[in-house]
Amino acid sequence: MDFRNRALETLKQTSRTFYIPIARLPEKLQDAVASAYLCMRAIDEIEDTPDLDNQTKAYLLRNISLRLQEIADINAYRGIGADLIPYKDVLPEVSLSIGEWASLADQSIAPRIWDATAAMADRMAYWAERNWTISTKADLDRYTFSVAGAVGLLLSDLWAWYDGTETNRTQAIAFGRGLQAVNIVRNQGEDSLRGVSFIPDGWTNKDIQAYARRQLEQAALYIEALPKNSPALDFCQIPYVLAKGTLDAISIGKPKLSRHDVLSLVEKFTNIKSA
Repeated sequence: MDFRNRALETLKQTSRTFYIPIARLPEKLQDAVASAYLCMRAIDEIEDTPDLDNQTKAYLLRNISLRLQEIADINAYRGIGADLIPYKDVLPEVSLSIGEWASLADQSIAPRIWDATAAMADRMAYWAERNWTISTKADLDRYTFSVAGAVGLLLSDLWAWYDGTETNRTQAIAFGRGLQAVNIVRNQGEDSLRGVSFIPDGWTNKDIQAYARRQLEQAALYIEALPKNSPALDFCQIPYVLAKGTLDAISIGKPKLSRHDVLSLVEKFTNIKSA
């Protein structure tokens, strides 16, 4: 299996939301977006695993950040995941292979992905040490920026690098925040089992859903402004449609979109695009 196919196969195994839009991108842009997604998924899995204590998570995340900041030549990729080897029995392959994902993008844009991943790893370490304590809306805004809004900014940089597409960067932050806020709404039960809540004190389900909808409203404006028939537009629409569909389903009492619902929405969208 060649490098690109291995990355796509890993994507397929780790995200039903992002595999399809990434797989549809032109090859050069696909490599860059896949590199970014897999690097960030690698550190996200460290943050989320129940098999490591918070101090260990913070230690590993900060070390990955430092390793990414050390990259000076192609051989440096091999060392990015070195600190994860003692934890290979508790971490997934997507985390252990972070060095491969960091080397996937074209060298003209790869440093921007390393920078974004390093910054996010540092922020995740901060939140791990705080046990993801979210007490206020300001805390929620900081957290959703840390792990998702900043991804929106990175994507805007990738679109500009690939074909010069310019975007509203405030709306780009909302695009990332909106997807993360929907995840928070959907995963409240799972989060509570590990003793974590991303809901500010005094907020109800209605409040957190309203927060997510406000972000998605700005995300819709971000998407509407993208050039027609651009790979950026094609990429952003699928996760947006799935996020909005998830929120709509939860608002009427469903726990989340079923696999059938996801496939139906994606099929409907892709049919519309090809018509």
